[in-house]
Amino acid sequence: MAPNNINIRRDVTDPFYRYKMEPLHSKIEGKGNGIKTVVVNLNSVAQSLSRPPAYVIKYFGFELGAQANAKPTDDRWIINGAHDARKLQDYLDGFISKFVLCKKCKNPETDVTIKDEKITLDCKACGQRSDVDPRLKLSTFIIRNQTSGKGKKDKSSKKARRERNKDKDTATNGDNGSPGESNSDNGDAENGDGALDAHSDDELTRRINSEAQRIEAEDEIDNWAVDVSEEAVKARANELPDDLKRALALEEGDDEGADGPSAYDELGSWIISAAKANGGVTKVEDVDIYLKAKEYGIESKHKTLAVLAQTIFDDQIAKQIEGRAPLLKKMITSDRHEKAFLGGTERFVGKERPELISQVPAVLLACYQNDLINEETLKTWGAKASKKYVDIQTSKKVRKAAEPFLQWLESAESEDESEEDE
Repeated sequence: MAPNNINIRRDVTDPFYRYKMEPLHSKIEGKGNGIKTVVVNLNSVAQSLSRPPAYVIKYFGFELGAQANAKPTDDRWIINGAHDARKLQDYLDGFISKFVLCKKCKNPETDVTIKDEKITLDCKACGQRSDVDPRLKLSTFIIRNQTSGKGKKDKSSKKARRERNKDKDTATNGDNGSPGESNSDNGDAENGDGALDAHSDDELTRRINSEAQRIEAEDEIDNWAVDVSEEAVKARANELPDDLKRALALEEGDDEGADGPSAYDELGSWIISAAKANGGVTKVEDVDIYLKAKEYGIESKHKTLAVLAQTIFDDQIAKQIEGRAPLLKKMITSDRHEKAFLGGTERFVGKERPELISQVPAVLLACYQNDLINEETLKTWGAKASKKYVDIQTSKKVRKAAEPFLQWLESAESEDESEEDE
């Protein structure tokens, strides 16, 4: 007997609400480490939402911190672990809110369009076009799945599994991959109903906008407690480490700074001076750093990430990356940005503070787990030494130190392939 349909929006109690779907049905199979949950009617539910079932199952996986198969050959949509249908139904409400409902009229009559790595919901009911938050993990999956083609394997599920496996193998990073962490990444903050984490992307954006408005209202662009006159900036630029100076003018085609310090020099020197004035680099706020980069007109430039990698951390870089992740996510918007950040990091730990080379695996893991650097960029970086940011011997030393992390990444890839062949 077919189940009674329910409202797609469960907060709507009107029995005549026109948008209906089947309630989720699941069954638990296996036992011990092999226990899994099969979502029996996912195809039907996804069809009612006009979304591919792969989107829904991957959303569940991200929220639960569990592996979920997005390409089953037998229509058996599986999530590792035991999860009852009521719990999944609650998570489905979150998926519907973020990836189905129109942000204006709240109707589910939307089509997904993807252009320039941006997901838009096009409402057929009211005509509103609203963007989906690109920071959500499922957003990354949708974009990569759309652009990578059917022949490539899904990297997002592999990443989730690797984070869990790494957590089992090491005592550190023990909370990664938990449902609580997943919820913080895919939570309901965009609806504006709940309190935002102090380090969340939405909170950072809010603080940036608020601070920018305050500065504009007061007409004070130098309210930083640091002298930003041309003479002072030049003096501070001259105090920069030689390695940092060279890092800021590595690529051809830069016309800044031909006759003086470039915008990158100025940003780097400002961060260093602000750190000295405030008692340490950790005292320099993300909002201030972003606004200063924006003032110099380089907040979207990839070379800015090389500067930040060398100036916003200290000896505790591996532990500090998570706290800086909202700022870095906002500014890392392409593979080129990722490579620049890796290059700056390589210079920071390899040349400026060689005593930190032993921390390279932990640093790379933190970048990977906080979605700053993707798997392919890390593998490409690790495959060959480069003299772009440091001398070739230092580059080799850094990659040698990175081998434990790179081997773990490679072994996880092999494990994924073997599981898919079974």
